Amino acid sequence: MRGVITGRDVMQNVAIIYREFGVRCLARCLWVLAIGKRTTFLEVVSEF
Repeated sequence: MRGVITGRDVMQNVAIIYREFGVRCLARCLWVLAIGKRTTFLEVVSEF
């Protein structure tokens, strides 16, 4: 477990993220990657 999400992690699991957590979580993951912020998936999910 690496902890910090990467673009590779998100792209490999885009369908799972969308299905299990919704479009809002997926958009947040993509936004975090776009701005270059180092964060964990748990932090992204817990901000809702």
